[in-house]
Amino acid sequence: MANILRNDVVIVLAGKNKGMAGRVLRVIKDKDRVLIEGVGMIKKHVKPNPQANIKGGIAEQESPVHVSNVALVDGNGKATRVGIRTVDGKRERYAKTTGETLVAKRK
Repeated sequence: MANILRNDVVIVLAGKNKGMAGRVLRVIKDKDRVLIEGVGMIKKHVKPNPQANIKGGIAEQESPVHVSNVALVDGNGKATRVGIRTVDGKRERYAKTTGETLVAKRK
C-alpha cells in the first residue's frame, strides 16, 4: 500500500476508466483505494446549504479506484511496479522498469 502516495502520477489498468492517467489526490488506506484527479467521475446530488455557501444541484466528483487497478507511471510514461531499496541508510522508492528513483512531490 505504501507503493502509491499522494501526488504520484498513476495510470488505471482495469475497469471502465482503463488507460486514463492522473495525479493521486488522496489515499484511503483502510479500504485500499485511491482518489485520482479526473478519473472515475460520478454525479452526486447536492442539497443547497446557504450557511456554507453551497449551491444545490448535480455535482461531479471523483470516485475511489482500488489500488490493484492502478500502476505508477515512470519517466517514460509507462506503467511500472515500485521497488524499495536502501541508499545511505534511507529508504527510497524506485521504478522497476527504468531503475530511476521516484520522488513523491509533497505540497
